Amino acid sequence: MNNGAGMRTIELIAKKRDGQKLLKSEIQYLIDGYCQDYIPDYQMSALLMAIYLKGMDAEETACLTEAMLLSGERFRFKEVSPKVDKHSTGGVGDKISLILAPLVACCGIAVPMLSGRGLLHSGGTLDKLESIPGFSSDLAAEAFHQQLHSLGVVMAGQTARLVPADKKLYALRDATATVASIPLITASILSKKLAEDIDALVLDIKCGVGAFMQTPEEAKNLAASLISTAERHHLPTTALITNMDQPLGYAVGNWLEVREVVNCLQNKGPADIMEIVYALAAHMLVMAKRAENTSRAKEILDKKLRSGEAWEKFLNMVQSQNGETRYLRNPSLYETARYEKKLYAPQQGFVTRIDAMKIGMSVVYLGGGRAVKEESINYKAGIQLNVKVGSQVEKNDLITTLYSDTPISETIINGVMAAFKIKKKPAAETTLILKTLSTKNLL
Repeated sequence: MNNGAGMRTIELIAKKRDGQKLLKSEIQYLIDGYCQDYIPDYQMSALLMAIYLKGMDAEETACLTEAMLLSGERFRFKEVSPKVDKHSTGGVGDKISLILAPLVACCGIAVPMLSGRGLLHSGGTLDKLESIPGFSSDLAAEAFHQQLHSLGVVMAGQTARLVPADKKLYALRDATATVASIPLITASILSKKLAEDIDALVLDIKCGVGAFMQTPEEAKNLAASLISTAERHHLPTTALITNMDQPLGYAVGNWLEVREVVNCLQNKGPADIMEIVYALAAHMLVMAKRAENTSRAKEILDKKLRSGEAWEKFLNMVQSQNGETRYLRNPSLYETARYEKKLYAPQQGFVTRIDAMKIGMSVVYLGGGRAVKEESINYKAGIQLNVKVGSQVEKNDLITTLYSDTPISETIINGVMAAFKIKKKPAAETTLILKTLSTKNLL
C-alpha cells in the first residue's frame, strides 16, 4: 500500500466516522482497494464499524451495492425468461427454499438460486442440500447456466468470481461484530441477487426471537432498505415480514429438515411451512406475470404440488447435481444418529412458547450447526419437535427428540427444555405473515 492510497483511506474512514456521506467514487475506491489488497483488513474493519455506527443513506447503500456487484463476474441468462428468485434473512427450521424453488419452476419460471451456509442458530440452505449424499452445490458458471436452461431451477453456492467483495467483506463483518448493519446487509444480499440476472425478487424478512431482526420495526426498516435499493437498480422487489418466534415446521437440523421437505413436496407438510411457501411463491408468479393475482397464483401452485410435478422437479434437480435420490424416495435408508434423547412434557397444559433461538443454538451444540464458518457439521444432528405453540399436552407426553453422533449432555437437554413453556391456558394465536411490502406501500 503506497502512502497516498493509505492517507486517502484514512480520510474516508474519518469522514464516515464523523457521520458524513461518502461519494460514489469514494465507495468504489474503498471496495476496489480492499478487493485488490491495498486496503488492509484493519482499515476496512474500521470503516465497517463506522458504517455500523453512523449508517448510510439510500444513495450510499445503492452505491455500495453497485461497487460490490462490479467486483466480479455476473451471470447472463438472456434466453431464459422470466427469472425470479427468493431470499430469506435466515431462521430456525427454515427449509422454505427447498420446497419453493422446484414448485415455482413447475410454473414456467426460472429460479437461479444462489444460497448460503448456516451460522450459529440460523440454518443454511446449502447445508440442508448437502446432507443428501453426493449433492454438489459447487457449480461452474457453465453448468449453472445449462441446468437453469434445461430444468428451470438451480440451487448452488456463490462462485469465487461472483461478487468476491461480498465474500471477503462478510468474513470481516462476522469477525468485527458488524453483521447487523442494515446498509451492509442490504448490499450483501442485493449484490448477489443482481449478479443472478433476475427479473424480480421476493424477500422473506424474518422477525422475532429466532431472527436477526428481532422487532417488526427492525424488519420493516430492513425491508424498506432492500426494496428501495433494489428499485434503484431496476429490480422489482416484494418483501414479506414473517414470524420467527418458534421454529418453522417440526424439524430443525439438516437431514431432518430435508426429510420434512420430502413430506411437504408430497403434500403432507406442516401448515405453517406451506402457508409461507404459498405466500412467497404466489408473489413470484404475479411478478413474473404467470398469474393475475396471488389468489389465482395459489390455486396454480396447489395444483402443481398435488399433481406431484414439484416433487419430480426436486428429484430431477438433486439428480442433476449428483445427489442420490434413493435417500429421498426412501428416507429410512439414511444412517441414523448414534444418540437419541426423548424429552417429555413436565406438566399438563398448552404449549405457549417454543423459543426458536434456544432450539437453533441447541442444534449447534448437538453438532448440527456452526459457531464459526470454518467448522464442519454433522448432517444427522438435530431436533424433531412433536408439538407446536397451541398444542395441548398431558404430563409425560413426548414433546421433542434430540439426535446427535456425540453424547447428549444435561446442559443441552436443559437448554432445549427451557425453550418450552407450558401453561394452563393457551396463548393468543399469532400471525405468521406480519406484513407485505413493496414500493407501493413503503411510506
